[in-house]
Amino acid sequence: MKRIKGNMLKKKIIYGITGLLFFSFFGFVYVTKDLYFEIAKNIDIFTRVYKEITFNYVDEINPEKFLRAGIKGMLSTLDPYTNFIDEKKQDDLEILTNGKYGGIGVSIGVKDNQITIFELMEGYAAQRQGLRVGDVIIEVNSKKVFPEKFDEISSMVKGDPGTFLELKVFRETEKDTLKFNLVREQIVVKNLVYYGFYPENSNNAYFKLNSFGRSSGEELKKAILELQKEKEIKSAVLDLRGNPGGLLDVAVDVVNKFIPKGELVVTTKGRDTSSLRSYYSQQKPLLPNAELLLLINDGSASASEIVAGAIQDHDRGIIVGEKSFGKGLVQTITPLSYNTSLKITSAKYFTPSGRCIQKIDYGKKNDVIAEYDTLIETSFSTDRHRRVMSSGGISPDSLIPDEKISGFVQDLLAKGVIFKYANIFYDSNEKAAFEKLKDDQILIEFRTFLDNEHYMFKSDIEKKVEELVSLTEKDKTYANLKNKIIDLQKDLKDNLNKLIDSNKQDILDFLKEELASRYSGLNGRIRTSLDTDKQFQIGLKLLQDKNYYNKILQKGN
Repeated sequence: MKRIKGNMLKKKIIYGITGLLFFSFFGFVYVTKDLYFEIAKNIDIFTRVYKEITFNYVDEINPEKFLRAGIKGMLSTLDPYTNFIDEKKQDDLEILTNGKYGGIGVSIGVKDNQITIFELMEGYAAQRQGLRVGDVIIEVNSKKVFPEKFDEISSMVKGDPGTFLELKVFRETEKDTLKFNLVREQIVVKNLVYYGFYPENSNNAYFKLNSFGRSSGEELKKAILELQKEKEIKSAVLDLRGNPGGLLDVAVDVVNKFIPKGELVVTTKGRDTSSLRSYYSQQKPLLPNAELLLLINDGSASASEIVAGAIQDHDRGIIVGEKSFGKGLVQTITPLSYNTSLKITSAKYFTPSGRCIQKIDYGKKNDVIAEYDTLIETSFSTDRHRRVMSSGGISPDSLIPDEKISGFVQDLLAKGVIFKYANIFYDSNEKAAFEKLKDDQILIEFRTFLDNEHYMFKSDIEKKVEELVSLTEKDKTYANLKNKIIDLQKDLKDNLNKLIDSNKQDILDFLKEELASRYSGLNGRIRTSLDTDKQFQIGLKLLQDKNYYNKILQKGN
């Protein structure tokens, strides 16, 4: 970390981030007397309004919530990424910046209005002592928990390593509650959640990077070196789909694994030219010659886009998938009093070709922002003179939309039916080898499970026809149509077995992914999902097609 000085400001440590990233810069900001007067004047007005309302409003006011609502309102006039971080969110910030926290190794969330365990981290207390995916947390240290206070529950489960934690959970398959006494440990967050050769007999390495936390670059380095000991890596897939970003210097480090030393990775520019800073690759790449594929989608943001932009602009690999999110802004974190912080947008970043890929034009028609460069889509050129565009995110070299699933399958997922079935199946077949499970067996038992659950599904067409029936009952003008509509309703009545048959493959894919996570954890889920991942499979074929690969990158031209 570096310290910066301001003419009239106290020294402070800042954490620069894209999403949340670290960087620092030196600069002296000249502030006019007029600006200081305006700041002082409006602080005085704000303080007087706050005091008057707090003391004299007809109803009693919560002073903290009232003031913080004012802060949020003030920040809402700026870009979407300038935020006030209260005490409850500091743990999340620490996890990102340090990559560690005290806990038991579980990922929890809300499903069916219950606090549910979604994932167990391999090797930590929760997994070792027998907690399972699908367990519903009822009490933490003898205190009942409720989904409305989810943030509090997360903080209760976390704590200093070495401290004790008691969980009371309900396990559906046993129809009973269970108590677990666990000791919190130091949990090291994994950013690289999966890596390996795919197909197994190939020389293609696959890396799934979920975030750009402090250790991401080192995790990727270890994974590459480990796989290289096994055999030569001739091609690689870096999957950044759904990766929301993270630390800027980590993004630079990740790019460094693929591009030559000394190449420009990204440039950041703040309010004035003195804040301009360029980041270059600092080391020899670990995979200088392996053909490279990056997978992105609309969930790939911030640091993910820095990586994709650098790879694309230097013609180092092909980008496949969907257009990225479009976040071209840099934030810094300034610690405030009482364990709060301010995340403030302090710069824009530019890819090596000079593009800013920011999508949301937050400054347009915004009279709060006095000076602003309107975002205009402009053409730029890569190293090999390929045409690329600014604004709106990173456009892939090959657009492959994600496969859409039917309303029926969406309903199964939304209602947690597949999730629940996987828990029951695993408990009944715990000792079975996942690889030997037969598709027919899984599907037969799933049909039985749906019957036992009394699962019902209504298509959108059925719902519309029901509305028509209701309208004919209210409006007698159309009474003569009622019987015809009812006949149509009978014809449309969906048969559950027909729905399963027509969506058989999608259902099996989701069932097998969920079951794989029970038998083999997150690694098993990801490995199984690749077999039916359309974007990945098509991207892999393009990567292996040397003519296509070279043509896209204009190699030899």
